[in-house]
Amino acid sequence: MRNLPKIALGAWSWGKGTAGGDQVFGNHLEEKDLQPIFEAAMSKGLNLWDTATVYGMGASEDILGSFVRGVKREDVVISTKFTPQIAGMYEDSMEKMADASRKRLGIDVIDIYWIHNPADVERWTPQLAPLIKSGKIKSVGVSNHNLAEIKRANEILQAFGCRVEAVQNHFSLLNRSSEKSGILNYCKENDITFFAYMVLEQGALSGKYDTAHPFPAGSDRARSYNPILPQLEELTAAMQDVGQAHGLSVAQVGTAWAIAKGTLPIIGVTKVRHVEDAAQAAGAVLTAEEIERLETLADKANVSTIREWEKKME
Repeated sequence: MRNLPKIALGAWSWGKGTAGGDQVFGNHLEEKDLQPIFEAAMSKGLNLWDTATVYGMGASEDILGSFVRGVKREDVVISTKFTPQIAGMYEDSMEKMADASRKRLGIDVIDIYWIHNPADVERWTPQLAPLIKSGKIKSVGVSNHNLAEIKRANEILQAFGCRVEAVQNHFSLLNRSSEKSGILNYCKENDITFFAYMVLEQGALSGKYDTAHPFPAGSDRARSYNPILPQLEELTAAMQDVGQAHGLSVAQVGTAWAIAKGTLPIIGVTKVRHVEDAAQAAGAVLTAEEIERLETLADKANVSTIREWEKKME
């Protein structure tokens, strides 16, 4: 995939509802809160937006769509997802879910359309081909797939004259399973763009949270990350040290590391400063020694950040 910025901006935490920003992140963000964020991103050339139907059951797409309608279509790149687990809401039709996404987003063509989880590779992957042929989607991606599933999806699509152009997996200093399992190499060898989500582990690697400042109780991320914060302090201290050498924050170091690994990180944005941080991180270059130091400390932390919707890639 060509002409993409180095960073995508994620809208998972936008809006409310099932699997939405309030339940997962403890946020309560609406259009009036998010409009300045969209405008700041577009002004900095960060025009690649990642969402999904399942994020608030359409709430995230609705909000993003309200902003997309105000810009030229060619100026924005939209990435959204088909989630097999909620296909029943759309009569088990990928096309109907894609059509609903297009309507909410206010666009005729989805730039990147993903199968969100590999619930049934043989069943769902072939349904992408007609969407490409009809012009409803431009590119195909698969998310949360292991190497065997990615290869099989590619085989299925190639039989229709299409291919997997993007992979999106959880990838961070604390979860490098897509590297260790060979997925990153496979993507590099086959001209597939690897999108890294949860690069900052929903804030656990942002420098904002530690044992003295835990996540506020009541959200999924508080339940997942507060118990392991003590094990992360040495790593985040090193990230701060590396950041000082480059004029970067802890969060920017985590993002710059992901870029250095050859991935396109997706950064969730809920404040204008998150956009500004992302833009600065896109231009940072870490040394090989710094990368090795961070990865050694991440391994030493010895934590698992695999979440309930995913699996190990190794």
